[in-house]
Amino acid sequence: MPKRTLRQVVTGQTLVSALPDTTVRAAAVAMANQSVGAILVVNESGRLIGLFTERDALNRVVARGLDPNQTQLATVMTDKLQTAPPDKTLGYALHLMFEGGFRHVPVVEDGRPVGMVSARNALGLEILQFEKELKERDHIAEIL
Repeated sequence: MPKRTLRQVVTGQTLVSALPDTTVRAAAVAMANQSVGAILVVNESGRLIGLFTERDALNRVVARGLDPNQTQLATVMTDKLQTAPPDKTLGYALHLMFEGGFRHVPVVEDGRPVGMVSARNALGLEILQFEKELKERDHIAEIL
């Protein structure tokens, strides 16, 4: 299982965040400019209150025919988040993603985001090891 801590993974990241009254269009532009698939939604004191992802743009905005120029993040963001503290391992975050069926985990310390891990962070040997462990777990479950 990947052993790097989330603090190690997110060190040096530029946080991409927005206030809840930001429009979907503005958030999408910020995400495109930073080449990220999700934006952290924070309140005025910087506390994490939600997450808006590419999937949200597709499923909650485009598919519903909402106007991205008028729709605010507060109405289409995910607000029931699974987060992880920076002292947890990348393996822990990958497990959350796998079990929850999502691709992003905000790394939060004292209620404030310090970074974001995504499936993209699990590259190289770590993803191979993770896939091997998942297959082994599935194989054991079949036997039992």
